[in-house]
Amino acid sequence: MTTTALRPRIALTFGDPAGVGPELVARQLAAAATTEAAEILLIGDEQELVDAMTDAGVEFAWTREAGTGVPQLIDNGGERPEGGFVRRQATREGGLWAMASLRRALELSKAGEVDAIVFAPLNKSSLHLAGMTENDEMAWFETVLADGTSATELNILPELVTGRVTSHCSIAEVADLITFDLVVERGELLEGVLKARGIEQPRIGVCALNPHAGESGKFGRHEIDIIAPAIEELRARGVDASGPFPSDTIFLKARDGEFDGVLTMYHDQGQIAVKLLGFDRGVTMAGGLSIGVCTPAHGTAFDVVGKRVASTGAYEHAFSTAVGVGTQARAARGSN
Repeated sequence: MTTTALRPRIALTFGDPAGVGPELVARQLAAAATTEAAEILLIGDEQELVDAMTDAGVEFAWTREAGTGVPQLIDNGGERPEGGFVRRQATREGGLWAMASLRRALELSKAGEVDAIVFAPLNKSSLHLAGMTENDEMAWFETVLADGTSATELNILPELVTGRVTSHCSIAEVADLITFDLVVERGELLEGVLKARGIEQPRIGVCALNPHAGESGKFGRHEIDIIAPAIEELRARGVDASGPFPSDTIFLKARDGEFDGVLTMYHDQGQIAVKLLGFDRGVTMAGGLSIGVCTPAHGTAFDVVGKRVASTGAYEHAFSTAVGVGTQARAARGSN
């Protein structure tokens, strides 16, 4: 249980209203351990909260007042469509609502009112229908915060953390986006996250880009010209990085405990492995921002909305990760 002095303030948003997010949030808030671990600021509106409790089949106390020990509801400032939200499909209205809640949470973080954020699953189609021009929510967070910080997506299992050099872009773009400086930057960021999780000297395995790690240049020179030199630079900076390893074997080493973290070159290179290792436990975190932002690694799961069968494991892990990050942030600046 988190000590009272360092009990963090965590902002929760319901995610896309068409998906399972509201149910997951309500089930989390129905557990007494949630408000024991953190002070909860719930971003949305009263109807969304009532609907979420109905979806989940739970009830819990809430308030609009601060400091009462129960979740505090804060209006997101969004516009609720007449007749409510369409369920189980991507819509502009759902995207606008989800973005309004996230924007409010980020504004609270900029004002120093929250220590970390947990958002329930989003739907990128809804976000883009709503006018989000960035490739993903990570880049959108950078735009909203506008404080010079840069986000990269990290995927977290209890036993392994993966980072990415490139993320939400086409495969055709990946090779040109990988640079020496970016590999070094993302390697250092991954090490920092691992250290924040209590690993004093993290061991990081670095993926190759090409099959067989390029096979001495036969299948490409990224390993020779960019990735291997970047690994040497990381080692010169005190990071225990090794590789580049072929991506079809590196996760066997990670599974067997050889690495605490793996730095991948592109989205699916790491995501496939992480979801095989622990789909119902995976957490996505926006690394590098001025505020810790976490979410379950799965999507909106339209197929199980309203059935009360959605697994809560990944959301629970996202919440506990945010509590840890938020506690550290609160300790770093004092317990005010």
